[in-house]
Amino acid sequence: MAVRELVGVYDADATLWGEVSYWIGARLGRRHCGLCDITHGLFTKKSQWQACETRLPVSFSTHHRNDQPADVRACIGGRLPAVVARTDDGVRLIAAPEELASCGGDAEALLTLLTSKLDADDYK
Repeated sequence: MAVRELVGVYDADATLWGEVSYWIGARLGRRHCGLCDITHGLFTKKSQWQACETRLPVSFSTHHRNDQPADVRACIGGRLPAVVARTDDGVRLIAAPEELASCGGDAEALLTLLTSKLDADDYK
């Protein structure tokens, strides 16, 4: 099954209030999103992630929990953050919340995780 795109979903809402409350909560240690830790710094996308993103074999798009596509929402089933693979056969979970957390905010670790999964027989 050919993977056409990877889609990451943050455990935060794409509203002004959602962004502000996540940012404050993260600074106070009350909110956490493993995918946010990898892709974003205080205000912008991390340059380390930008460099890794260009090395992925397919495009990587992101959504927030309140604006994710319906097929992605159904696949994830509320387990956020997550990364799914959009394939010729539909959408499949490729990185669960605990896997993203295990990357420890490191973009290279996520790149390694995603490429190893894409190289697996399940995605060829």
